[in-house]
Amino acid sequence: MLFPSITFLFYFLPLFFLIYWLAPGIATKNLVLLLASLLFYAWGEPRFVLLLVTLTLLNYGGALAIDVVQGENRRFVTAVRVTANLAILGLFKYADFAIGSLNLLLPKERGFPLPEILLPLGISFFTFHAISYLIDVYRREVAANRNLLAVAVYMAMFPQLIAGPIIRYHTIVRRLAIRRMTLGRASAGMRIFVIGLAQKVLIADEVARIADAMFDKGTQPTLVEAWLGLSAYTIQIYFDFAGYSNMAIGLGVALGFAFPRNFRFPYKARSMSDFWRRWHMSLTQWLRDYLYIPLGGNRGSVADTYRNLCLVFVLCGLWHGAKWTFVVWGIHHGVFLILERAGLAPLLARAPIVAARLYTLLVVMTGWVWFRANDFEQAKALFIGLAGFSGWPGVSINMHMVLHPVSIAALLIGALLATTDLHLARRVTTWRGVSLLNGFADAGTTASFFALSILSIAAGSYSPFLYFRF
Repeated sequence: MLFPSITFLFYFLPLFFLIYWLAPGIATKNLVLLLASLLFYAWGEPRFVLLLVTLTLLNYGGALAIDVVQGENRRFVTAVRVTANLAILGLFKYADFAIGSLNLLLPKERGFPLPEILLPLGISFFTFHAISYLIDVYRREVAANRNLLAVAVYMAMFPQLIAGPIIRYHTIVRRLAIRRMTLGRASAGMRIFVIGLAQKVLIADEVARIADAMFDKGTQPTLVEAWLGLSAYTIQIYFDFAGYSNMAIGLGVALGFAFPRNFRFPYKARSMSDFWRRWHMSLTQWLRDYLYIPLGGNRGSVADTYRNLCLVFVLCGLWHGAKWTFVVWGIHHGVFLILERAGLAPLLARAPIVAARLYTLLVVMTGWVWFRANDFEQAKALFIGLAGFSGWPGVSINMHMVLHPVSIAALLIGALLATTDLHLARRVTTWRGVSLLNGFADAGTTASFFALSILSIAAGSYSPFLYFRF
């Protein structure tokens, strides 16, 4: 089930909130939330509900086992349980990739058939949820929860189930047992939800037409076409994922939870290190705490630090997708992070803000080439186009067909919103009359965003979230 759908917005969500609101006590609310989450997941992936339930039981029991053992046995049990999660993730997400890569090294007649295993929606996200829970218990940052219902809610909560943000168990453990749902929180949460809905439907889906026309046309793009298509994809992936994250965060607020912020103007970053403190923040923090620091972080030699950065970003690329282009995307980011540690960072700090931001944006955008390209040949063709070696002016018929005023306006507005902080209300006087007018304007703006989003959804112009496939 998709957030930007008539089924979710007008049937599932109102009915769920009504039952959730009327449910007495936290245990009943948790049960309602769990059942609704399983229905939400089963709507699109009924065959994998059993997998989600199995992983929940596996990690519920695993955390209890870790909590009672001591010494080396504790480390061993944790390693076994974490490995089990990674093995399940590897089977579903990387089996075809691994066998296909092996076949490239073998004579064609000796290659292995691909298992063609279907990828469950959101498996990367709820696997990381499970691993963080087990490790937090191992580190004694939290105690294993003996309430199976609470653990199941943490694993399967529908707002963040299939596309994040990645929720750390210790950040919501108290809310699993004690939380309040008030009209004020519900109102604030739904406002955040509508903002995310508008980001997804009115900006990301509109500029997606331009990006798809360039990436999927299969011919060599000109300079203008290449930069136009890449700019559109740069806006699309940001507002698509940030929009989903805001919808999830808003629903969490309305339900009485506090999910972490996932984006903080990443395209305003002044370095790649700064970018990763702003982009997909829940993933960055997860990789830092559960991979980079355990590997040694920057506590060893310079060579050790560079090795750790490379390894983390290679795995970050693989986490996003089982293709070699994603691995190259990870290496691309890792290399620039190493360059900044090797001496580029002080230069960027002294450089004019505009220059530092342009550098970062250029590195990020060229990285998106690897992220979006279907294969190395397409990436090569796009880089040739970006460099101007395929001609400067002109766009294809496919591109002409999608360059209508709405898509162009969405691209320009998206670029402005992604690079400029327009929270003007913070600068407006707090005089009561002005504040009241601001409140009416805010409510009117939110209602307008929702109405426009519904019209777009009703027209069937929205598309699935990009991060569903990760």
